[in-house]
Amino acid sequence: MTERIVLHVDGKSHAIAVDDPEMPLLYALRDHLGLANPHFGCGLGQCGACTVHLDGVAVRSCSTPVSAARHARITTLAGLGTPEHPHPLQTAFAEEQVPQCGYCINGWIMTAAALLKETPHPSEAEIKEGLSGLKCRCGTHLAILRAIKRVAQQA
Repeated sequence: MTERIVLHVDGKSHAIAVDDPEMPLLYALRDHLGLANPHFGCGLGQCGACTVHLDGVAVRSCSTPVSAARHARITTLAGLGTPEHPHPLQTAFAEEQVPQCGYCINGWIMTAAALLKETPHPSEAEIKEGLSGLKCRCGTHLAILRAIKRVAQQA
């Protein structure tokens, strides 16, 4: 049976029809709304490429049912900042030349943004703990850490 769900994504409301309310939120964002971010990585909530914010909390959209997001404010990487007014993390990632392939960057920035919102001046150990579980096959971990520290020091 088809169900109508309204999603509030990046400040806009979107009504979608879903056959299964347990469908991953990631599929709704990419397939129904046509968003380029978040990315599908592992499909198991283990790599972080699919991370979005639900009411400011970082969640893995590949393992979050779309029905769990119907009353939440969803923020994607595109809603975190704009080209004209980027989020400080987006600026720091560019300045530190973090992206190589760029596939995982969505997860790192979205997770770091939630971490910095909760803990504006984290220690290096807190940053590493907050980002545990994220994967980057290019090995840009040191540049990622520098970018996050840069933003934490500016806050």
